[in-house]
Amino acid sequence: MTTVPPSGSHGPTGLDAHLVVTRAAFHLDITLTAAPGEVVALLGPNGAGKTTALRALAGLTALSAGRLRLDGEQLDGTPPESRPVGVVFQDYLLFPHLTALDNVAFGPRCQGATKAESRAVAAGWLDRMGLTAHAGAKPRRLSGGQAQRVALARALATRPRLLLLDEPLAALDARTRLDVRSQLRRHLAEFEAVAVLVTHDPLDAMVLADRLIVIEHGRIVQQGTPADIARHPRTDYIAHLVGLNLYRGRAEGHTVKLETGPAITVTEELTGDVFVAFPPSAVTLFRDRPAGVSARNLWRCEVAGLETHGDRIRADLTGELSLAADLTTVGAAELDLRPGATVWATVKATQTHAYPA
Repeated sequence: MTTVPPSGSHGPTGLDAHLVVTRAAFHLDITLTAAPGEVVALLGPNGAGKTTALRALAGLTALSAGRLRLDGEQLDGTPPESRPVGVVFQDYLLFPHLTALDNVAFGPRCQGATKAESRAVAAGWLDRMGLTAHAGAKPRRLSGGQAQRVALARALATRPRLLLLDEPLAALDARTRLDVRSQLRRHLAEFEAVAVLVTHDPLDAMVLADRLIVIEHGRIVQQGTPADIARHPRTDYIAHLVGLNLYRGRAEGHTVKLETGPAITVTEELTGDVFVAFPPSAVTLFRDRPAGVSARNLWRCEVAGLETHGDRIRADLTGELSLAADLTTVGAAELDLRPGATVWATVKATQTHAYPA
C-alpha cells in the first residue's frame, strides 16, 4: 500500500475500471466507475462474480483484459502491496499475536512510519472507533463487533484511495449487526475516497451504499440508487431480493398481457414492453372464488409451499399466475392453508406498479 499521489494528478478522480477475468468455467466482464466519497455496493447471487471483482480491484486476482485506474493512475499489474487500497475481509484476518493497537499500526509501519508514529496514528483511529479501552487487547479477547471495527481502522489507517469491504457484517450476530451497521454507515459517510462493498444482504447494501450494482453470471444486470433498484427491479433475483412479485409483458393502456400467464390491470397507462411489480403483502387470498370481486386481477392458484417470513407467513402459489403472498399466522390458519390447497388470489390495480422494460 502507498499514499503517494499519482504523478500529473490534478486531484482525485475516483475509480475507472473495466474488469475482465476469464477462467475455465466463468467469465467476469463488468465496468465500474465511482467518484471520490461514493459508496458502491456489489450485489448478486452466489457465484455471480462479486468476490472475483473485489479481488481484481485489490490485485489478488489478475485481469485477463480491461483496465483499472484509480485517481488517474494505472494500477494494472501493480502488486497488491503497492496499491493505495485498503481491504476489510469477511473474517477480518487480524494478526492474532498483535494487539488491536499494533494491528492498526501495521499499515503505517509498512509505509515507512516509525513505530511511535504508527502507534500514534493507530491510537487516533481506535479512538474514532470507540476502541481506546481495547487498544491492548488481542483479537481473541475482542467481540465480533470490536474486531470488525479494528479491521476497518487497520484498513483506513493507510489512508487508502479505494476501500474494499468483503461482506463486512456477515460474521456478526443479528443484535451486533444492527449496531455495527449504523457505525459503519457513519464512518463510510466520512470517507473521502471510493468505497466498494460486496454483500449478499440487501439491507446492508440499501443502508450503506449510495449506488447499487447488481451482478449475475459475471455481468451487470442493473445499477442505480437503492430507491430506484427497490422500485424498478429488472430481474427475478432483484425482485426476490427486495421482496416483490415481478412480471414482464406488453402493455396496452391499463392492461398488461404477460409473456407467460394472464393479463394484469394496472393504474399506469402505458404502451409497449413493461415490467409489473407488487409486494406479497398486496395479495389477498380466498379459499372460494369471492362474490362481488371483479374478474380483473383475480387468479385461481394452488399453494406450492409455506414458510415463515419475519412475523408473517409467506405462501408460494402456482397456477394461473405464480406469485408470493404474505398473510398473518391467524389468516393462514383461518384459510386452512396447506400445500396443494386451492385458493383465489387478487390484487388491486392501485397496489401494482408498471414501468417500461
